[in-house]
Amino acid sequence: MDTTQTIPVKSKWRKRILVFLFSIIALFVIYVLICGISYSKGSRTGVVVKLSQKGFVFKTYEGQMNLGGITSGDGTLLPTKVWDFSIQKNDTATFNSITRSQGKEVHLYYTEVLKSFFWQADTKYFVTKVEIVK
Repeated sequence: MDTTQTIPVKSKWRKRILVFLFSIIALFVIYVLICGISYSKGSRTGVVVKLSQKGFVFKTYEGQMNLGGITSGDGTLLPTKVWDFSIQKNDTATFNSITRSQGKEVHLYYTEVLKSFFWQADTKYFVTKVEIVK
């Protein structure tokens, strides 16, 4: 008499599918946690030279700040370092504040994340506060 039992084929496939689905869900949760983690906070001072809303489907606020440069003989400023930043889509107050202060020297406070979702921004730096330098 053979007392060994064989596991039905349906049960093996069901377990594999459940393990696969659980793995996909776990990877997605890990990715969401990584994208939401604030890596650092800081501030930068310079002149905002570009501010736009970009994207075909997912519109994001993106900007560039000239952090400083070399002054040429005729008084123009040659950019040496440009910093790319983003603004959260629902933070219209910060966007409007930067728009009003464009061309002036500003102090931008930002939060850096490890990775941003593609629908959030093009960069990993999110500006949270703006101050005009006097």
